[in-house]
Formats: sequence, structure tokens, C-alpha cells
Amino acid sequence: MTAFIYDAVRTARGKARPDGGLAAQKPQDLVAALVAAIGSRVGAALAPEALILGCVGQIGAQGGNLALVSKLAAGLDEGASAFTVNNYCVSGLTVIGQAAAMVASGQAGSALAGGVEMMSAVPFLADKASYYTDASFPPRTRFLPVALAADRLAEDEGISREEMDALALLSQRRAAGAEGTTLTASRIPVAGLDREESVRATSAEALAALAPAFAELAGAYAEALQGRRLDHRHTIAHAPPMCDGAALALVGAEGVVEAAPRARILAWAEVGGDPAASLTAGFAAMDRALDRAGLRLEQMDRIEFMEAFGVTIAKFMRDCGPDPDKVNVSGGHMAKGHPLGASGAILLSTLLDALDASGGRYGLVVATGASGTGSAMIVERQGIEPWT
Repeated sequence: MTAFIYDAVRTARGKARPDGGLAAQKPQDLVAALVAAIGSRVGAALAPEALILGCVGQIGAQGGNLALVSKLAAGLDEGASAFTVNNYCVSGLTVIGQAAAMVASGQAGSALAGGVEMMSAVPFLADKASYYTDASFPPRTRFLPVALAADRLAEDEGISREEMDALALLSQRRAAGAEGTTLTASRIPVAGLDREESVRATSAEALAALAPAFAELAGAYAEALQGRRLDHRHTIAHAPPMCDGAALALVGAEGVVEAAPRARILAWAEVGGDPAASLTAGFAAMDRALDRAGLRLEQMDRIEFMEAFGVTIAKFMRDCGPDPDKVNVSGGHMAKGHPLGASGAILLSTLLDALDASGGRYGLVVATGASGTGSAMIVERQGIEPWT
């Protein structure tokens, strides 16, 4: 059985601070708004058999099985299962893959899947997991903040500050240029926020003047770094802003609603990786998804590659050699921000808009996260003649 994406919508991303555009909302309110939006867009009352949400900070406002809370807030059928997944920064794509697996295996006719993160309410590392400070692990498997992992990876890979500056500037310019175009067609205004709040005007000169941002973190993680003194290269411009946001996709079997599906899921891969390299598992997931789909990277018409930090997108562009005009065409995380558990689902929604705008057939989304987490998905846009 084939799994289709009937729709995939997202909120704009609000700054994770008390006066941020979404900060007054509850996370379940964002999900409920997206459920309503999908129902309106497909012209049907939704009756999914499951609601699966990615969320990293599962405490406080995001605790208590947020998917269940969101199911109740959205008025979905009580018989629908609901569960919440923390797979770090790739969570939102992981759960869409899980929904696709449920549909393809006949376990569900349809499911809603995506992610939500309200970092204004539940800040980064607010769960205070014991692992974050557990010195009983060998140094290479101890928790290392992703900013330090990114600096180490940039040094190991020979990724220069200048390469990352150029990509950060491109991300900002493309994000600004996407506003008011069909590249934001699936972005749903919530609480009056109808634009990406973190996008900012900048210049090559302004970026070059920024100092490395994460050197002060290194002292507390000297043992995990095994005494290594890093050449800190990432500035605040290369780090995705912390944000509030959500995204949701309706995944289902053929004919589950009357509306035509937007895309067919061709392949999905979930991969673990080297915890010390941290941000490289997405590359392995991408390779596996392409292999499963029987396709090559150059066949992808649009690509959304998570700008987890500047080093990841720089490594992708250098090592994989994609057409730059097909990658992150509406800007990426360095400009628009990273609401952790929602990001993978946001990227998929963004990819579908980019495919629609270009008239392309094949799309690839790659999410890569801390401590060796990676996910990738390949979709085929529907409504295209076979020979086009």
C-alpha cells in the first residue's frame, strides 16, 4: 500500500521570547489551528486514526503526552491514538515517516503527524535530563551541546568561516524574498503572525564582523572534548534562532479523502550516527532514502536540507554538489529559526510549496540532529503527467 501526503501545513516561526508572535499561545492551540486548516483545505472533516507529534522539551506546557492533549484540544475523534516522540531535531520528520509506515502497512487509513515546539515556554534543555551531565559515559558518547559539535565538525571538515557566512547571507536573502509568494502557500497565520519573525536584513560586511559565539561553552565540556581546544568558527548568524512553531501533515492511503493528494511518499529513512560527529547522520539518511527510491540526488527538483548549523549546509553543498538553485529556495533555518521538534515537519511542508512553485516532480527533505540523529524523505508531487 502506498502512503500519500494530502496536505502539509505550518505556522510561521515566532521568536522564542515573551513578546514573540506566538508566545501567548499554548502548543496544543498551534496544533489545533493546523488541524482546522488542513480540514478546510481538503474540504473534509478529518478522521485520522492517529495523531503523532514530535516534541523535544516534554515538560511543563509540553508535558502530559502533548499529542493526546492536542487531540483533545482539536476535537479529533476520541478513538484516535495519540503519542509524542522525542528524536531531537529530526522528530517532526520522524513522526511523518512513522505515519507513512502505519498507512503503508495497513495499520491506519490516515494519520496526522508533525511537530510542535514552544521554546518561549520550554527553553532548550529545560528537561534537565541526567544524560546532559552524566560523566559515566565515555568522552566520545557524552552529551555535547550542538554548537560545540558544530564547531568541532567545521574544524574537522575544513569548513571555513567565509563559506558559512556566504550561506547565511543567502539564507536570509531567500527567506526575505519568499514572503508574499507561492513559496509560503501552506503557511497558516496563527495569532496574527503571518511572517517569519526571525528573518533579518544583513550584509556580507555585517556577518564578517561578528565574533565566534560559542567559545565560552567549551570549558564546561572539556572532558567530553577530551581536552581539545576548538577553533570556534560559528557566529550567531550560523546558528538557527530558537523559535516557536508547528507543522502538521495528513498522511493517508489512496482515496482516504476526496481531495487529491499533493505528494506520494517514495522513500523514508531513519538513521543513527556517530555521536561525536553529532550532525552527520542526516547525510547517511539521505543516501539510504535515495537508494530505497532508486533515484539520484541530481534527479531531485527541490531539496530542503536542514541548516542545523552553518557547517551542515556547507558540508552538503561542498561534498554532494547539488544545484544551488534547487536547495532551500525560500531560505533555511539560519534565517527562519529552529523550533526543535517541529522542524522536520516544517521542512516537508516547505518542500511541497517549493515543488508546487517550480512545477517539479521529485523532492528531498533531510533533517540532521544532535548526537547522531538523522532522517530523510523523498516525495513525488502528484498531478504531473508521467512524461513531464
